[in-house]
Amino acid sequence: MVHAPPRPPAGSPPVRINLYSDTQTRPTPAMKEAMLRAELGDEQHGDDPTVHALCDRMAALMGKEAAVFLPSGTMCNVVAILTHCQKGDEILAHETAHILHSEGGTHAALTGAQIMPLQGPRGMFTAETLRAAIRPRTRYAPPQRLLEVEQTANIGGGAVWPLRQLNELVAVAREQGWATHMDGARLMNACVAAGIAPRDMVAGFDSVWLDFTKGLGAPLGAVLCGSAAFIGAAWRWKQRLGGSMRQAGLCAAGCLYALDHHVDRLAEDHANAKALARGLAQIPGVVVEEPDTNLVFFDVKGAGSTVEALQARLLQRGVAVSGLGGRVRACTHLDVTAPMIEEAIGHIRAALAA
Repeated sequence: MVHAPPRPPAGSPPVRINLYSDTQTRPTPAMKEAMLRAELGDEQHGDDPTVHALCDRMAALMGKEAAVFLPSGTMCNVVAILTHCQKGDEILAHETAHILHSEGGTHAALTGAQIMPLQGPRGMFTAETLRAAIRPRTRYAPPQRLLEVEQTANIGGGAVWPLRQLNELVAVAREQGWATHMDGARLMNACVAAGIAPRDMVAGFDSVWLDFTKGLGAPLGAVLCGSAAFIGAAWRWKQRLGGSMRQAGLCAAGCLYALDHHVDRLAEDHANAKALARGLAQIPGVVVEEPDTNLVFFDVKGAGSTVEALQARLLQRGVAVSGLGGRVRACTHLDVTAPMIEEAIGHIRAALAA
């Protein structure tokens, strides 16, 4: 059975400090104004100038030949894998990858590909682990077709893959003739944290996408980038899946605004995440993972609580957090200020003491 997302219990106060996810961001007034001023056309017909401007800019930013605008990051992963793989192919990815845990089994259902889960700390694996997963090329084994990584690694704690490690993985993939795909949901968080330009971070990957609805604060949209031939083939899957849109420039304008105004400020989210981690570490029984970016994971078993119990108590105080992988996850973003972080620490301390 598929369950709806949780709702605050009846009588709960409004959520004032929303650390549930960076998907909770709302468009700023300036972003809304930019969207209202956008020049529009029919995106499916190929004549929306704002969508073209976004795709051209994203292709240049990622150092790729072309790009396509899609409604969501999940659709980017689905379209990319449908384009790269055939039925019976195998994808190599981390055991906590989004494509394995958070996309409804769509790659088995639609692509007919299987995913080999690889192990490694913080959502990452090494070239040695990847080499150990290479199958013999016989009729008994599935054809290994695609290497997939997630930057940043969500369940891994928002960890940033080091560029050297990525390049080592790409070298193995090239030796084997595999394609390479990067789930770049929070790619700009990684680039800002590491001080590496996006095109350098993704240079070894045949396809990559960026989500605009997380830390970048847009209401809708993600952009998938790759070679001209790859994007041409991806467009057919976009059409088949119902991802072709009409006056999509309205949303593309929000994404362009985000590129101009919301990238550098991700450093503020990272600073707030570190401040939150420092405060949580002072609470007896709480074990905190040091954040690389804007995701703070912490364990509350030592404080005598479960994830679910803490979530419920915090909702009564107007604070929202999520649970993931048996830990509490707090996510900083543009709607969370430094004073909110200090207030949230106080509420978490009080909720655990209750």
